[in-house]
Amino acid sequence: MASLYLSSEHLTGFEHYKYSALDTSPLSNYIMHPFWNAVVKLCPSWLAPNVLTFTGFLLTVVNFITFSYYDFSFYAPAAIPSLIWLIVAINHFLAHSLDGIDGKQARRTRSSSPLGELFDHGLDSWSTIFTPTCLYSVFGRSDYSISPLRFYFCLWSVFFTFISSHWEKYNTGVLYLPWGYDFSLILAFITYLITFSQGVTFWHHTIPVINMSTGTCLELFLHLGAYGLSLPVSLYNIYVSYRDKTGKMRTLYEANRPLVSTLVFFCICTVWVTYSPVDIISHHPRCFYLLMGTVFSNISCRLIVSQMSNTRCALLNYMMLPVAVVTFLSIQHFPGEVFLLYLVTLCTIIAHSHYGVVVVRQMCQHFNLYCFQLKRPSSE
Repeated sequence: MASLYLSSEHLTGFEHYKYSALDTSPLSNYIMHPFWNAVVKLCPSWLAPNVLTFTGFLLTVVNFITFSYYDFSFYAPAAIPSLIWLIVAINHFLAHSLDGIDGKQARRTRSSSPLGELFDHGLDSWSTIFTPTCLYSVFGRSDYSISPLRFYFCLWSVFFTFISSHWEKYNTGVLYLPWGYDFSLILAFITYLITFSQGVTFWHHTIPVINMSTGTCLELFLHLGAYGLSLPVSLYNIYVSYRDKTGKMRTLYEANRPLVSTLVFFCICTVWVTYSPVDIISHHPRCFYLLMGTVFSNISCRLIVSQMSNTRCALLNYMMLPVAVVTFLSIQHFPGEVFLLYLVTLCTIIAHSHYGVVVVRQMCQHFNLYCFQLKRPSSE
């Protein structure tokens, strides 16, 4: 029998869950949502929302695999065929659109459920590694870009942006959607189209006035979005919930439990990339990014489960342990660091996929639902 990840307390909590989100972004409200409201009408009424969610996620994975095939180590984006940029742009646009209409399809078909939100946000947490890494493929390691180590910290800015939103909801009960989400995805789509039209050399220049390379501008954009916009807004919203007594009113320790795993994992990964005898982040960046993105996704998924079921968030995530062991062995010059990286990445992907499948099956069984069909299972 498969391991069960959701306790009876989790499942009972999901029964009382009500979706509460606030999107104040002008871009979303005046452009994206009207567009998605029109697009969702093209979907047949029998199509399950989770099919849209999963298809969009798979398109981001396809883009990641495509770039991995043509330029695994980010050395030669110029070698990527021109048509690939167009295909990636289309996939990216479709993925963004599908992510925007899945909830609308759920309301349209009266099939909204905690499973749909968990499924959507859980896959979004894994996309935090695939989407920005694909964008980095545009710039690569050129003289006008940044090193894999610097992009490593860019990815952590993306991770902290995502986790801060759900940490915020864990304490306030409301998901305040980040303003930068739609803006960054539209910017990425435009970037792919320009690259298809003009080639990667279009980005090989320094921007006048500010005297910064295009790659450095991307780096600055990601850091400012995380620490200059998303995190301060999250802190303010949590403060307001305590001031007005509208949130969960947890103690300081309990309120910050969701951040512990992320911060500890950040420290583990940073120690590895800093003291790696083979400079693992420079020679095998894509695999390292995938490893840390997968573990981060598992951390995020467990937090999402806790905030949706109104249960206590776990302090530490067990999936960090094998990464910590490999980090220790590596900095102790244990032979086979590269092999250990690929091994722990594969095991992590399998473990996280198992977690996702089992959680979805538990939710389906508890709420008497099919994941990818609108009809309900027979009660016989």
